[in-house]
Amino acid sequence: MKTYQETLDWMFSRLPMYQRVGAAAYKLGLEGMLDLDAYLKHPHQSFRCIHVAGTNGKGSTSHAIASVLQNAGYKVGLYTSPHLLDFRERIRINGAKIPETEVIEFIIQHREYFDEHGVSFFEMTVGLAFTYFNSADVDFAVIEVGLGGRLDATNIIHPELSVITNIGLDHTEFLGETRSKIANEKAGIIKHRVPVVVGQKDSETQAVFETVAQRNEAPLFFTEPQQNTFKTDLKGIYQNQNIQTAHTALRHLENLNLDDEIIKGGFEKIIQNTGLQGRWQLVSEKPQIILDVGHNKEGISLIVNQLGSLKFKKLHLVLGFVQGKNAKELISLFPADTTFCLCSPKLKRALPLSDLQRQLGESNFIIEYFNSVSDAFHHARSNAEEDDLVLVCGSTFVVAEVLEVLNDEKT
Repeated sequence: MKTYQETLDWMFSRLPMYQRVGAAAYKLGLEGMLDLDAYLKHPHQSFRCIHVAGTNGKGSTSHAIASVLQNAGYKVGLYTSPHLLDFRERIRINGAKIPETEVIEFIIQHREYFDEHGVSFFEMTVGLAFTYFNSADVDFAVIEVGLGGRLDATNIIHPELSVITNIGLDHTEFLGETRSKIANEKAGIIKHRVPVVVGQKDSETQAVFETVAQRNEAPLFFTEPQQNTFKTDLKGIYQNQNIQTAHTALRHLENLNLDDEIIKGGFEKIIQNTGLQGRWQLVSEKPQIILDVGHNKEGISLIVNQLGSLKFKKLHLVLGFVQGKNAKELISLFPADTTFCLCSPKLKRALPLSDLQRQLGESNFIIEYFNSVSDAFHHARSNAEEDDLVLVCGSTFVVAEVLEVLNDEKT
C-alpha cells in the first residue's frame, strides 16, 4: 500500500461503510471504538469539541459553527460525513483537507490492529480524524455524528457543547419508527452537565430531550426564532434555521463571548472557510442548475418550498434514491408539471430502476428512466432551455456524481 488511491481502495473494499452498503456496515455498540480510542491513546482529549447530531442540517450547522470559530482566530478541526468527491473532505482543519500522506501513514501504521480487531470503516475514519486533530494541535473540533447519536462512533467524546438540529423520520430501520424514538437515539449524545442546544422545539420530541437532559443534569436550550437574521453565503432559505441553531450554540460555548461582528463574518464566509458543497449550490445560470443533497421527506419539502422563490419556465429534476426511501411519496412533493429524470447512483444500496418503476407504477408524472446519473443529468441539461431550472437532489451520491461530471468537463 503505497499510494493514496491504494489506501482508499483498501479502506472501502475491506471495511465497507454504511452509506454504500447499508446495514452490513452498521455496528451496534461503542466497545470497538472505545478499544480503538484507548489503543490510539485518547487523542480527542487534547482539544475542545462541539458534537452535532440531527436528521437534517447537521452538516451545514457544523460548517457554520466551524466557520465562526475560524473567523475568531481559532484553529478548528471539522469532521463530517459522507464526502462528495474526495474522502479527505471529511477531515479538515481551517477548511484545508487532511493531506493524502496523513491518510496513508495512519492506515499503514495501524493496519495490523484494524485487521486483528475488525475495525469498521467509520471507526477507522473517526480515529484518523481525532489523531490528525491532536497532532495538528487544534483548539476546537466540530464533530458531526454519522448516524443516530447514542451508538455512533463519535459518541466517545466529552464535548464542550452538544447540538441536535432537528428530528425527522430517516434511517428508521436503525433508529426507530417514530420521531420520539429517533429523538431518544439522538439525545444519546447528551453528556453529564454538558449544555445541549436543540434546533427545533416540537411537542413530539420536546419531552424526550427534557427527560434526558434532566437525567444528565445538562442545561437544555431550545433555539428560539430570532429577529436578527444573519447573512450567509449558503443560499437555501432553509439554511436560516441552521444559522439560528449555530448562533444559539455559539452563544452557549463557555468562556468565548464571541461578538456579533465575528459571528457575522463567519456566517458570511462558510463556503470560503470550510469548503461546504451540495447545499443549494448554483453551478450554472443559463439554464439554472442547482445541486442539493436533500434526500428525505423533511429535506425535500424544504427544497420544494425554496422553488417558490425562483423564476423559471420549466423544472427538470434529476433524482435518485437509496434503498428504504418511499420514492412515490418524495416525488409527489414536487409540482405536477415537473419533468423527472430518474436514475440510480453507483453504490450497492442504491434504489434500482426496477424498484423505482415498480413503486411509481401508473403515474401521471412525466418520468424518464436512465441507467446512470450522468445520462440523466446530460439529458436534463440538454433538454433545458435558458430560462428553465435543472435541479439535482434525492441522494448525496447523485449530487456527487453530477459534481464529478462537471469537474471532468472542466479538465
